[in-house]
Amino acid sequence: MAEVKSEPIGELELTQDMFKKVKKDEKAYDKIVRPSLTYWADAWRRLKENKLAIISLIILIIVVAMAFIGPLMRPWSYDDQDFSVINKAPDSKHWFGTDDLGRDLFVRAWDGARISLFVALVSTVINVTIGIIYGGISGFVGGKTDMIMMRIIEIIYSIPTLLWVILLMVVLGQGLGTIIIAISITGWGGMARLVRGQVLQLKQMEFVLAAQTLGADTSRIIWKHLIPNTMGPIIINLTFQVPGAIFTEAMLSYIGLGIPEPTASWGTLAQKGTKMLLIHPYQLFYPALLISITMLAFNILGDGLRDSLDPRLRQ
Repeated sequence: MAEVKSEPIGELELTQDMFKKVKKDEKAYDKIVRPSLTYWADAWRRLKENKLAIISLIILIIVVAMAFIGPLMRPWSYDDQDFSVINKAPDSKHWFGTDDLGRDLFVRAWDGARISLFVALVSTVINVTIGIIYGGISGFVGGKTDMIMMRIIEIIYSIPTLLWVILLMVVLGQGLGTIIIAISITGWGGMARLVRGQVLQLKQMEFVLAAQTLGADTSRIIWKHLIPNTMGPIIINLTFQVPGAIFTEAMLSYIGLGIPEPTASWGTLAQKGTKMLLIHPYQLFYPALLISITMLAFNILGDGLRDSLDPRLRQ
């Protein structure tokens, strides 16, 4: 290091002893040890570190893929009857066995997966859409409007889902559409309350005040500023609503208010398998196993998303 000359600066005089030579390892302190990541890129990075969540995601992908590929792997359709193989145990020909009408349970299980997942996903999308719009308006407007809208949700929640299903069946008849409508009528209240709570917090932030100052209308503030900042909790809640809808469809089909025969769903398969539980337990085992695995995978994935989307846990 070149010698530093002593120069008086006011009352302070700089000398050679005041300087210290920087070592190589100390220069590393100024390096950027991690590249800058966006919120979603960092969430994906943290989700990948959660092995259970990734395994659950892979399982869900396999279940969805098998719902479309599974029925094509066997030469029968879901309603093909063969009375020569009634109640046949699983073997090399019928991988999941057959039911009391000789129908292949492997085909019916995966065709039922398509029906159950379709009902769950469609009803969840409807619930999320209604909940976001309803909760966003209620939370942002506030006042008497918020109070009235929340009382409406409480009135809807006071009527049991089973009663909604019965009333809809009287009007619309039993079928796939009736189940979707019944789940959608009662399922959006939780999402609306979640979005409302988030909006009540966010609307006090400075960026909302800045948007109002610049003349942005209510709809633009809600859709461009408030809703995007609530997507983390919305996605987490969505992953928990899907298994809830699967279970609701299975429960309604189990008690005879769901998908009518011969259409297969996990609920109808479980309902028929219960009758044969003591004689042919495999008829209940496979649909119950698929329901359990799917719901468990969604719940574990939801826990993983909750951890990865929480900015307070960012490292």
